[in-house]
Amino acid sequence: MPEGDTIFRAARTLNRALAGAIVTGFQTQLPSLARLHEDQPLTGRTIEFVRATGKWIQMGFSGDLILLTHMLMSGSWHIYRPQESWRKSRFHMRIAIETPAIVAVAFDVQVAEFHTAASLARRRGFNQLGPDVLGNEFDHAKAVANLTAHPELETGVALLTQSIVAGLGNVYKSEVCFLAQVNPFQRVGTLSRFQLESMVSIAEKLMSSNVVAHTGMRRTTSRSDPAEGLWVYHRKGLPCRTCGATIVSRKQGEDARTSFWCPVCQPAS
Repeated sequence: MPEGDTIFRAARTLNRALAGAIVTGFQTQLPSLARLHEDQPLTGRTIEFVRATGKWIQMGFSGDLILLTHMLMSGSWHIYRPQESWRKSRFHMRIAIETPAIVAVAFDVQVAEFHTAASLARRRGFNQLGPDVLGNEFDHAKAVANLTAHPELETGVALLTQSIVAGLGNVYKSEVCFLAQVNPFQRVGTLSRFQLESMVSIAEKLMSSNVVAHTGMRRTTSRSDPAEGLWVYHRKGLPCRTCGATIVSRKQGEDARTSFWCPVCQPAS
């Protein structure tokens, strides 16, 4: 599943390409969007903004209409010039929005809905998001408070719970826990205030730096070798970059997302 920094960059690219443009064409393979488009056509509307909130993308159109999409595991947005060949088959196209200069195509997007501002505010799952790590006004204190309010959760599960803090995915979960020296299976209630605040600060720093200095490969270390860009994620069986111990991994939570950690740097409590 794309993480918050990937979604943020996608929304930023879409906004730069589309904001202020008039929609000249709309295609979709999603029946629910097609029906609403017949009643409230997109063609002729102005694209006012594209922005990310956590792992969601909102595309706002004139006349109080918002397209809300979520990538889930395999979705992506691409932009093309008119008549340019697509990099994926039309079979995977779910939405295509045409403007005079750009065609924005959503491939394999599984969640796509039209909303008004009022209905979006009621949208379950979206209206319950925690502080967005990449939001303009990220509420660090609220994120810490939300974690504190769930002492029963394993730390790795809590960091992936979007209603606690929005935007973190499986890579950052493992990397944040490593840098904060917290075992991902440790219960939140056993962590100190310092550890909680450290995790939130590290998450904000890592995600922001990858948005600003993105080079095509996510990095959480400061090492120049591209092969050494991550501390623990996907490094099971390899030596810890800090102490040399063997990195381990295990499935975690109801979604069985794999957590990676160093048993020496991140001992179980």
